[in-house]
Amino acid sequence: MSEPLSDRSVARTSVVDAVAESVRADILSGVYRPGQYLPPARDLAEQYGVTRTSLKHAIVRLAEAGLVETKHGVGTRVRDYERHGGIDLLPVLVAASAADWAPAIFEVRAEIGALIAVRAAEHASAEQRDRLAALAGRLTDAEDADAAQLVECEWHRVLAGASGNRVYPLLMNGVLDTYLRLRHALRGAFGDPAAIGGLLAPLSAAVCEGAPAQVVRERATEYLTRTGQLMIESMASYGGA
Repeated sequence: MSEPLSDRSVARTSVVDAVAESVRADILSGVYRPGQYLPPARDLAEQYGVTRTSLKHAIVRLAEAGLVETKHGVGTRVRDYERHGGIDLLPVLVAASAADWAPAIFEVRAEIGALIAVRAAEHASAEQRDRLAALAGRLTDAEDADAAQLVECEWHRVLAGASGNRVYPLLMNGVLDTYLRLRHALRGAFGDPAAIGGLLAPLSAAVCEGAPAQVVRERATEYLTRTGQLMIESMASYGGA
């Protein structure tokens, strides 16, 4: 179970963040299971070493994320997060069990990414096409894996913004936020920026040229599937190091 926190050592907002993260981690790890009630607020605050006020604010955040529900006079019950949770839980889920969640996330990345690429090829502005082409070039020329990862993420953000659908950037933000929190374990996939840039180049060119949807979809699927495999392999190597 998570270590006690201290209201005296950090600012109040930081305490709320920390206790919310601790309770969330205990829920996702199975300490508190779906359908189970959390201990009374007084006991729970003592358990985590925080004030009841900080705990209350943390519970509100967990409720907003779909992890718990509070009924006055009854208590706080753990909900089924796979049914009620949102995309904001992905980083926590991957941190708790990367082997279970990472393959599914990369599969979604490939499927959604292909849809976004097709739409971007059709709707991107001239400025966005120029930006995508420039980022693809920067990826090839990146000085190291860390720089390559950040450039590749930015390419995906611009691509989502070029889709013409305001929901896609939000979905991509959730996927990329998960990715960036784990990028230390994924950097092995970007050890050769020129090679990754070479994989991205055909897709980037197809989008920038406004190629037919089938061509863009095939290139997107190829790129996203291959890089997903490389990142899963990197995670496996990182975990076994």
